[in-house]
Amino acid sequence: MTSHTVGLGINQNRVALVVGASGIAGSAIVEQLNQNGVWTVLALSRNPVAGSPARHISADLMSPDGLALALGDEKPTHVFFTAWARQDNEQENIAVNTAMLRNLLSALDHAPVEHVALMTGLKHYLGPFESYGAGPIPDTPFREEEPRLPAPNFYYAQEDELWAAAERQGFRWSVHRSHTVIGHALGNAMNMGLTLAAQATLCKELGQPFIFPGSETQWNSLTDMTDGELLAEHMIWAATSEQAGNQAYNVVNGDVFRWRWMWPKLAGYFGVRAEGFEGSPRPLEEQMEGLDDLWSSIAATHGLVEADLARVASWWHTDADLGRNIEVLADMSKSRLAGFNGYRRTEDSFRRLFDRYRAEKIIP
Repeated sequence: MTSHTVGLGINQNRVALVVGASGIAGSAIVEQLNQNGVWTVLALSRNPVAGSPARHISADLMSPDGLALALGDEKPTHVFFTAWARQDNEQENIAVNTAMLRNLLSALDHAPVEHVALMTGLKHYLGPFESYGAGPIPDTPFREEEPRLPAPNFYYAQEDELWAAAERQGFRWSVHRSHTVIGHALGNAMNMGLTLAAQATLCKELGQPFIFPGSETQWNSLTDMTDGELLAEHMIWAATSEQAGNQAYNVVNGDVFRWRWMWPKLAGYFGVRAEGFEGSPRPLEEQMEGLDDLWSSIAATHGLVEADLARVASWWHTDADLGRNIEVLADMSKSRLAGFNGYRRTEDSFRRLFDRYRAEKIIP
């Protein structure tokens, strides 16, 4: 186990509020806290998460009155904020996602909150989806001390909101900048792991090759990823370690790879033929267009739990990640020096994830 377990037995009244508990990071946080045994775990979302061990709190993050009512009697000591809502442009992303965080923290003004951990990502260094790498970006690997880019970014706005609330309400904070997160979640808007599993499944059904959808740069450059379980470990570590508070951290697995090496590994798992970059990107939104009915047929044949392809695959997000024409990887030195020693080998993360999806009948 990583260092976040040290000292947890001292305080037997830790109450965690996990916001975004149905997502990759949120569900992993709930699982780990529940296994630890010294936490009361609350999961805030509009709808309950099936099978979750956490006590569900139903609320809309865009409703200050609704949040105040739902949380009025709750007394969380630690908040893990992993929710976000995709909008049409970055100005709307800023307005909506900052409001969600602001509303949540305001509704907890009465509570004995000790620490708030906020999940963001490497778009802190790259800029938003609509202008990936359009301006100056730092050299890789990205380091936390890099200045903000001169462009609107909802991560920046959320950090400012977090810092203002910490000053006002007296809690410690941490920001967790992950790269592409793979983990166990269904119906998530940004899940490359399940998206690639769906792609490979459809390719196998059609007898077609497993085609890399991204750019030549991504195919050949070094990159890294973030295992959802490691991200959960990192957020819990920062929330419970005295030396880790009031800091922003990158959080990636710790290994690096090239997609030209990884892609055949993934193809081998599913028994399909790998095909790499050839001439230009071949986006999944084009490759996989019109295959919803085929997925429904596969789901019926194999007794899968989700027949709606839109709830399984997020083609747009994987296209955005793999289509970038810049090298993307992050430095983990700051976390290591502060005492976090968690590590994952990304190939193993993919295989464990695919095994779990198969066991739970999410993929055949």
